Amino acid sequence: TDRLRVWSAVGLMASARVVSTCLFVALLTCTLRCSQCVKLSNIILILTDDQDVEMGGMFTVTPLCCPSRSSILTGKYPHNHLVRNNSISGNCSSTTWQKEAEPFAFPVYLNKLRYQTFYGGKYLNQYGSKDAGGVGHVPPGWDQWHALVGNSKYYNYTLSANGKEEKHGDNYEKDYLTDLVLNRSLHFLEERSPSHPFFMMLCPPSPHSPWTAAPHYQQTFSDVKAPRNGSFNMPGKGKHWLLRQPANPMPNSSVEYLDNAYRRRWQTLLSVDDMVEQLIKKLDSIKELSNTYIFYTSDHGYHTGQFSLPIDKRQLYEFDIRIPLLVRGPGIKPKLTLQSPVLNIDLSMTILDIAGVNLSTVNMDGQSFLPQMVSAPSLRNGTERPFFLVEYTGEGHSSEDPSCPKLGPGLAECFPDCVCEDAFNNTYACVRTLKDANLQYCEFADNESFVEVYNLTSDPHQLENIVKKVDPALLQIMNQRLIKLESCTGDSCRNVK
Repeated sequence: TDRLRVWSAVGLMASARVVSTCLFVALLTCTLRCSQCVKLSNIILILTDDQDVEMGGMFTVTPLCCPSRSSILTGKYPHNHLVRNNSISGNCSSTTWQKEAEPFAFPVYLNKLRYQTFYGGKYLNQYGSKDAGGVGHVPPGWDQWHALVGNSKYYNYTLSANGKEEKHGDNYEKDYLTDLVLNRSLHFLEERSPSHPFFMMLCPPSPHSPWTAAPHYQQTFSDVKAPRNGSFNMPGKGKHWLLRQPANPMPNSSVEYLDNAYRRRWQTLLSVDDMVEQLIKKLDSIKELSNTYIFYTSDHGYHTGQFSLPIDKRQLYEFDIRIPLLVRGPGIKPKLTLQSPVLNIDLSMTILDIAGVNLSTVNMDGQSFLPQMVSAPSLRNGTERPFFLVEYTGEGHSSEDPSCPKLGPGLAECFPDCVCEDAFNNTYACVRTLKDANLQYCEFADNESFVEVYNLTSDPHQLENIVKKVDPALLQIMNQRLIKLESCTGDSCRNVK
């Protein structure tokens, strides 16, 4: 596809080479692999910003940047890592996070196993700010650290280059962030020691706003528009009040704006295509491709016109909580599609599983999906979860938004035509089931105690809230599951009945 043409072009989903006998045996044990027996596999995690699902698919446990990225790093639900939003007060890259969460993030485990580690690109939204310790703070576990200060940008940004401030301008060859992350990762691969495995986490800004494409891609996709199917430009009838307030149908100005955003988002992803292609070529040239797991995903989804909301994330619906997931690596069958639900809190456990860590010693809420991918049985933790949690804490301003004074205070992300994408009481928790029944049950923390329920088998676009049509006994069951999930930690998150 145009979205990520290189995945098929370079064969990322092609058949992996046969793993060695030692690696095969190691995957069947719960002990650390013997360094004299087999070389540990390399691992690369590519994490885009705000990419809706077009390829593969897994779920984020929260549809906002900093909480989601914190979940990926810690393997924990937001109620356990305590990052609620993108602000310092919401614990995003705060000193509390740095003291209580970062020392237990999965790269720390890898580094202790002598993995050579590299980070490049966006980290957490408040990273590098004065209140977060500035650029001198380098999280534990990283040998090479090239992290963006603040939120996604393509030009005119500041990096923390191993703890030192590095200013960048608007010269494409020197400064375009997606290309810079690629170039420094290639240099890392050149300079690494071949005696030890490596882990790289590459976090380009694409396709986050301001949607600045590389110069040679700025005229592409000129005829592309946001898809008009599903819930596009549909009213939010029967939903939480925030979804009921947009005008429907959307004014032409909103449609033109979101179409332009959609097109420019695609343009920025072409540089990510190039990143993937160059990485594959490099891995092949240094003879590491057959021993490297590559994960491609995003922090959360995105909407462009669904339920008449112009552009953003933060909502409980499939378009904001489903994200891409593509994986290739040793022992993975070609064109394999996992049937069991996979969450972004599972990435850390899966990566540690690949590295041979005894997962019973790790305090995380997720579980490894490596056993579902490799063509061999496993004794590791890989049981299918019957249901899981999605949670979000709404953001708002204490004063009314100038763009929307009629709705009063407590709102955020408002557009000039008085469509607001978030609010303090856009705070919800959902239990999602895929096994036996494809259902979603959500409760809002507001003065209405609002509930939304969807049967995604008969209503995949979540057009009808069926809370008043469902058997009350089922509602009670879902409520009890939700209560247990909202207080779960570690094993109890994987074993809720």
